[in-house]
Amino acid sequence: MAKAKNEIAYLWRDRKRYLGMPLSFTRFALSEDRLFQSVGFLNIKDDEVLLYRVRDIDTSRTLWQRIFGVGTVTVMSSDKTTPNLELKNIKHPMEVKELLHKQVEEMKIRRRVRVGEIMATGDNMGDDSDDDMDDGMDDDT
Repeated sequence: MAKAKNEIAYLWRDRKRYLGMPLSFTRFALSEDRLFQSVGFLNIKDDEVLLYRVRDIDTSRTLWQRIFGVGTVTVMSSDKTTPNLELKNIKHPMEVKELLHKQVEEMKIRRRVRVGEIMATGDNMGDDSDDDMDDGMDDDT
């Protein structure tokens, strides 16, 4: 099983940091299609989020995080087990957010995932954006 882990090509990897140094047993990684979090030393808990399920990505940096050159990236997804994943105290949070955004969009295009944000909120506001949604059936049948 360790062999399969080595076969994953990671685009980005980092650890949770304290005082700007990677002194933690929380590890983060990004592959082409998934975001991983591994927490623990003796007992390890692994979580992953499929990128096409990501709905929103936020960043925040407190004063102390800015002093030590780190920040927090929060990933909100439609994943049942991990709806919110915090990449806390990572280096270069804005660059990581942009890399995540790029990969999320690429995976949504590749998997042909269409997200109807307007339809999801129930507020159409006179927008005809649902006209391009073709269910493969003719209107006159």
